[in-house]
Amino acid sequence: MKIIISKPNISGTLINLRPIVKADAQGMFDSIADEEGLFLTGTKGDFTFERTEKWCAGRLDADERVDYAITLKDNPAYIGEVVLNHIDDEERSANFRIALAGPKYYNKGYGSEAAYLMLKHGFETLKLHRIELSVYDHNPRARRVYEKVGFVKEGVRRDVLFWEGKYYSDTTMSMLEEEWFSKGHG
Repeated sequence: MKIIISKPNISGTLINLRPIVKADAQGMFDSIADEEGLFLTGTKGDFTFERTEKWCAGRLDADERVDYAITLKDNPAYIGEVVLNHIDDEERSANFRIALAGPKYYNKGYGSEAAYLMLKHGFETLKLHRIELSVYDHNPRARRVYEKVGFVKEGVRRDVLFWEGKYYSDTTMSMLEEEWFSKGHG
């Protein structure tokens, strides 16, 4: 079954989700300066504004992924991203990723609502069967959000991230379509 990738604007209570565009490059590039965020997500790389701008410009036409900017209800500026990537037509599965653009956006419910809205889009619009993620063990705040929205722990991958001289493990979690719909969603 071919998954029809759609990228509509999605409205929530606290936030909106909209496809990432080239104009989001500055917000995304600025968020790379958040050392805590990089560590929590295990993000490594040689980032330049030009590469970030090119990346953002190509998201709308990317097929096998859905990249959304998280924005506040009253402000269309980028405050983070939520993504379904590695979308597989045959398995009807995808990987989930989320990152907020720094501590001033933490603990306000934005991540929880963005995760919920993206899961809703994945299961109800894209008709996915399985959505999975990995969360580093040193990121308990994210793990709580994932559990809150219904992700289930599957297992631990040991020592998968080497960061500043130390290894870190992560936990694989997933949600299946029947779990989403059995919780009264849809």
